[in-house]
Amino acid sequence: MAIPYSKPSIEGNESAYLLEALADAHLSGDGRFTKACNAFLEKKAAAQKALLVHSCTAGLELSALLLDIAPGDEIIMPSYTFVSTANAFVLRGGVPVFVDSRPDTMNMDEHLVEQAITPRTRAIAPVHYAGVACEMDTILSLAKANNLAVVEDAAQGLGATYKGRALGTLGEFGALSFHASKNIISGEGGALFINDQAYAERAEIVREKGTNRSRFLRGEVDKYTWVDVGSSYLPSEIVAALLLAQLERADDINARRVAIWERYHAALAPFAEAGGVRLPFVPTECQHNGHIYFMIFDDLSLKAKVQKALSNSGISAPAHYVPLHSSPGGRRFGRVAGPMTVTDEAGEGLLRLPTYAHMTSEEQDRVIEVMLSISG
Repeated sequence: MAIPYSKPSIEGNESAYLLEALADAHLSGDGRFTKACNAFLEKKAAAQKALLVHSCTAGLELSALLLDIAPGDEIIMPSYTFVSTANAFVLRGGVPVFVDSRPDTMNMDEHLVEQAITPRTRAIAPVHYAGVACEMDTILSLAKANNLAVVEDAAQGLGATYKGRALGTLGEFGALSFHASKNIISGEGGALFINDQAYAERAEIVREKGTNRSRFLRGEVDKYTWVDVGSSYLPSEIVAALLLAQLERADDINARRVAIWERYHAALAPFAEAGGVRLPFVPTECQHNGHIYFMIFDDLSLKAKVQKALSNSGISAPAHYVPLHSSPGGRRFGRVAGPMTVTDEAGEGLLRLPTYAHMTSEEQDRVIEVMLSISG
């Protein structure tokens, strides 16, 4: 039987909540399921404000609007990330400034951020790769010293923490993803944490097409109207109903994935010791959520051998990002700050192993056995 790279965990109240949502008269956004998700996220993450949006991309775009990013404004970010991190700002005329990653976590190298800052810099956008936090103390300190906003791309980070604080709650904004490939899913979907109260009311307005509809629904005004720039960022109640059922099981899902991650890590140590490949690293101040178990091959011929063996065994083990700085869009819209050695190596050598909450021991054994059967 084939082993997929990822598979959602559907075994709670998903079906029941979907039927309830369908039975309700309110199917558009900001109904009772959306409000329940917002409240759940605020409590779980100790966030000042959480707003569901239709994707993490939407959350990042919303943050760019709230920061009034203008043409020529620069945003420092890693190159090893999904295109949404950059696109959210490019849509406003912003310029992504790409810095290299750390070789251990594949997060943005915090020591390279300061030299990338110019008079045009407006924000730093750290990406918490694989649900492992960036070194946020350094990033937040640099942001404060230079009057910059911090927009966390925590797409992969629900349930993970940095020094006990939930990812997405450390900067001014933090965007989460509930895409079907993530630990906690709603098919498509996301959320934005607003961690500075100064942005809270405007966030509601921009999210609701630039209107004060949220105030109207709370009975604070007798009709709503267009008051600011905005767009349509609300998910439907169908999406929110599915998400709420998933959020109720988030701790269990993440714990299962962490256990799978740790089993890979222990079993594959001999493979790494043989040379040619590096295993992931989690700093002591970080609690990860088991989102990705990756390896970086210094020996690309070994990577090709591993990919072929896994594929022949029906095991899906994909690579990951094409670095943004080397993509046509990245060359057109962004610029590079310094060498990109680690990023380039990961673009060629990174491989991800199957990880999902209900992966059986037998399935994981098959992956491990194939890996250990290959001689470096």
